[in-house]
Amino acid sequence: MLKSIIQGLVAVSLLMAPLASIAAPPGAKDMVVRAQKEGSAIAVYVEFTVPATVDETWEVLTDYDRMAEIVSSIDESKIVKRDGNQIEVAQKSHASAGPLKFSMSSLRQVQLVPNKEIRSRLLKGDLKSSDFTTRIVDEGAVMRVVAEGKFVPGGLTGAAINLESVEAQSRRQYQELRAEILRRKAKEPPPPCLLAKNCEQGPG
Repeated sequence: MLKSIIQGLVAVSLLMAPLASIAAPPGAKDMVVRAQKEGSAIAVYVEFTVPATVDETWEVLTDYDRMAEIVSSIDESKIVKRDGNQIEVAQKSHASAGPLKFSMSSLRQVQLVPNKEIRSRLLKGDLKSSDFTTRIVDEGAVMRVVAEGKFVPGGLTGAAINLESVEAQSRRQYQELRAEILRRKAKEPPPPCLLAKNCEQGPG
């Protein structure tokens, strides 16, 4: 389920599902990632920088038709409706919590403010609700990406989810997005293990 969240985060989120408890990959320590309970909701905040242009950063964060090739937890991702700068994105993702394994789905409405902001709202799916905003701040040599919002888990997720797993999965997913921005900048292809969904998870 953590994966359904980040989908909201990227938009990115990114559309994510918040259950898997996995270690952050190398290089993810420079990110700020926070999750906290607010009543029945969980608030998430992610911030990182990337040495790329606004266009290079925006291209990856909004590449929903190829998001399954970028984020390891997303199995399917497709823009199913477009009306100017408003789109709807359908995604399927996977997650695990201890011995439990989950397949998740979501349909999100995404409002784009080109090269500046991504606003994502859950229309239907396995979460009760999810609203996230992702902003790109141009700082010249680097872009600062700030993603924040809240989601309310539903069903089995409410019992299985914990703040540690939300932070770990959010960190990993945004590190994967950052890595894709840098790969495209260098004109390098994604690693075969990412496409096969079997990349090794680095130590925390």
